[in-house]
Amino acid sequence: MQKRTLGNSNMEVSAIGLGCMRMSFGDSPIGDRQEMISFLHAAVDRGITFFDTAEVYGPFTNEELLGEALAPFRGQVVIATKFGFKHAPNLGPNPASGLDSRPEQIKRVAEASLKRLQVEAIDLFYQHRVDPAVPIEDVAGAVKDLIQEGKVKHFGLSEAGADVIRRAHAVQPVTALQSEYSIWWRTVEEAVLPTCEELGIGFVPYSPLGRGFLTGKIDESSTFADNDIRARNPRFTPEAIQANRTVVDVLERIGTAKRATPAQIALAWLLAQKPWIVPIPGSRKLERLDENLGAVNVELTPNDLAAIDDAMSTITVVGDRY
Repeated sequence: MQKRTLGNSNMEVSAIGLGCMRMSFGDSPIGDRQEMISFLHAAVDRGITFFDTAEVYGPFTNEELLGEALAPFRGQVVIATKFGFKHAPNLGPNPASGLDSRPEQIKRVAEASLKRLQVEAIDLFYQHRVDPAVPIEDVAGAVKDLIQEGKVKHFGLSEAGADVIRRAHAVQPVTALQSEYSIWWRTVEEAVLPTCEELGIGFVPYSPLGRGFLTGKIDESSTFADNDIRARNPRFTPEAIQANRTVVDVLERIGTAKRATPAQIALAWLLAQKPWIVPIPGSRKLERLDENLGAVNVELTPNDLAAIDDAMSTITVVGDRY
């Protein structure tokens, strides 16, 4: 497995990480715990060293899963987790009951996450979403305190804009910015990616395969369970799926020439954008994991990238991302 360094930090991780949310939270069916532990072990065996979770996934159960599964590999893998939501016990499948990035809440979450992850220090601690009620300087200051106490190693932000990134970075250097980014959602290219490049911040794209759409395995007849985010997502109505098929056509055309799948081309495209970009596709099946990891061996030439950009410039993606 190839390695990449997140920005100017000393955090070296596998070129492709693993989003772990759906192993215990979100779309039905949720994975069997023992099967997911075996799956995580298989991911480590294949060279993955970067795993993404959050307190809110479950809540709590996803961190507990990773804590148990990755305990034998402590010191060999990087686990990123997140703070920033408050919880209410009566909300059922939607545990997020608003934002809460008060410094005291951040420190409480850190202590609890350390125990669930079974680690002495959190490798990468993201603010899950920007909290407009708490100045980002206070957030960064709280994480800075945790870093000085040895409880956190690196500070990250998720879905933050360029101005917020700059303000946070001035208080505590930001190691990584996590946001949605893929061949069909490129808004971060306008201001966020240039800011990351200027400040030496790594970028971690989530949903790099467009919630599965860019794999080419979803069509107008696909159905989604009620608790699947795609059941309510404007990009996954039958009409939008049919209209957006042209995006997959581009990936298939390039993939045919490279002997690669659409998913591999979508991930290879992200890897080719910047050497400090590390996508974290989610997966619960070994065949999908192996397919995704095959993207690191797909070399897209400048001509390939130009052809993809030219093709995408003529396509209007139908439907909002949420």
